[in-house]
Amino acid sequence: MVRYKVVETSLVTDETLEDILNEWAGQGWTFEGVQLAMREASKRPAMAFVLFTRSSDE
Repeated sequence: MVRYKVVETSLVTDETLEDILNEWAGQGWTFEGVQLAMREASKRPAMAFVLFTRSSDE
């Protein structure tokens, strides 16, 4: 069985994303991708959703 983890952040910086990746990968989760939510009036993302998976023995 595959388990999924979605980590949401409204502070989208390289440091924040690195912290999220290092924290969850260090706990055994496998990074799958990032989805960005954009603002209409800005080139910077308003939010990021970092996606992870891992196998579960359940």
